[in-house]
Amino acid sequence: MSPQETMQSRAASGHGTDQPRVAVVTGGSRGIGRETVGRLAADGFAVVIGYSGNRDSAEAAVKQVTGMGGRAVAVQADVADEQQAATLFTAAESEFGGVDVVVHAAGRIHLAPVADLDLAELDALHRTNVRGTFVIAQQAARRIRDGGAVVTFSTSVVGLAFPGYGAYSASKGAVEALTLILARELRGRNVTVNAVAPGPTATDLFLEGKDEETIARLAAQPPLERLGTPADIAGVVAFLASPAGHWVNGQVIRANGGIA
Repeated sequence: MSPQETMQSRAASGHGTDQPRVAVVTGGSRGIGRETVGRLAADGFAVVIGYSGNRDSAEAAVKQVTGMGGRAVAVQADVADEQQAATLFTAAESEFGGVDVVVHAAGRIHLAPVADLDLAELDALHRTNVRGTFVIAQQAARRIRDGGAVVTFSTSVVGLAFPGYGAYSASKGAVEALTLILARELRGRNVTVNAVAPGPTATDLFLEGKDEETIARLAAQPPLERLGTPADIAGVVAFLASPAGHWVNGQVIRANGGIA
């Protein structure tokens, strides 16, 4: 079914664009976040697209959604700044009436051996990945409507322990711990909280700086013998955001094609 047909189907079933469910997607201007925006819009959500700096990419994401008959706005925000992060939720409430799903796809990566890592890079990485996730989770806990869903992002490297990923993996281990605790703290509100932990996924961020040999080696690791795609990961997010995925709660979903 095409995105346009999906939108029409949602409208026919009473879940159209007049009173849609509403999603906030951070990091929504590129990569997995951008793909998630399109998928949730096709599923009938109005979307607030959070972005850090590239307005053109964010506006292109808005046009993608409106072009299929959906509703979206782009809001610039530093996810680690509580006042800026709050504007994402305020926009969802003022533009669309509330917040039902929060997808926190914004993140930062820096690779280096532990012995060589510049601690300034460590501080910047943890500010975005740890503090940023906490700030968005805090806003979600305060403002998401009952029956909603929160999806954070970890990485399969937490379990795979690739050399060079120490700082990044440590930050995502913190995300996993926070996610599981928040799921328990929201008891009684019918809100699910889960983390998606992709394996190697063919985004611009992942491919940057890697030669063909490295990419081929990573692609050969899963039994499915390919890299993941942003659409693969967006599909998992869409499931967790849907009624079909609502019995999944307090979990880390390692979406990696079966890498051990």
